[in-house]
Amino acid sequence: MAERLTGRVAVITGGGSGIGLASARRLASEGAKVVVADVDPDAGKAAADEVGGEFVATDVTSETEVEALFQTAADRFGSVDIAFNNAGISPPEDDSILTTGIEAWQKVQQVNLTSVYLCCKYAIPHMRRQGKGSIINTASFVAVMGAATSQISYTASKGGVLSMSRELGVQFAREGIRVNALCPGPVNTPLLKELFAKDPERAARRLVHVPMGRFAEPEEIAAAVAFLASDDSSFMTASQFLVDGGISGAYVTPL
Repeated sequence: MAERLTGRVAVITGGGSGIGLASARRLASEGAKVVVADVDPDAGKAAADEVGGEFVATDVTSETEVEALFQTAADRFGSVDIAFNNAGISPPEDDSILTTGIEAWQKVQQVNLTSVYLCCKYAIPHMRRQGKGSIINTASFVAVMGAATSQISYTASKGGVLSMSRELGVQFAREGIRVNALCPGPVNTPLLKELFAKDPERAARRLVHVPMGRFAEPEEIAAAVAFLASDDSSFMTASQFLVDGGISGAYVTPL
């Protein structure tokens, strides 16, 4: 494995499972010092211990806890070079706009969108002092296309992440700070497995639209995170980086 990230410090929210855990492993394997943030202390600490990193228990909807997360990373390792703002939820009560209540709407917005706002707000000052940094915000392929199997607040939150990432990428480009939105397609994570278990028909309805005929593995998304974190993507900012198996480009998929 090429060590493109030697000497760099990466903060990963939602690092205890799924894409976050796979990314912690990948970034550490490329030489980064990893700070894992998660609301689940057992999963978060296990992930940090596995990669020889630091765990910081963090509720990403809390401004004081997010500020402390990035300050802890800077104090412990000396810099904040990479911020992978990845934590998110997709609860079953987030459904059609006709049935989704305001509480479900607000909860998803807080975790999926407000948390990214907070993480960017408190990562960027550290990066400005350094004159460099890479921020990767987890959006989704649903930020660029619609679905009749709606999760209205999730979709809206990811659209917000995409727009915010674009604006920040433009605003801070000349300060050496790159901000990109990672837009995964459906990924084989605990969230997706839960969907399969609860509603196989609804899950199968999604799979038919993926040209590759399968969902992504977390490690495939982690490879994209490593690319965006590294100097291999040095001329990329304010972009939507789709890793979706072709779903956003498809009209009719192969039989």
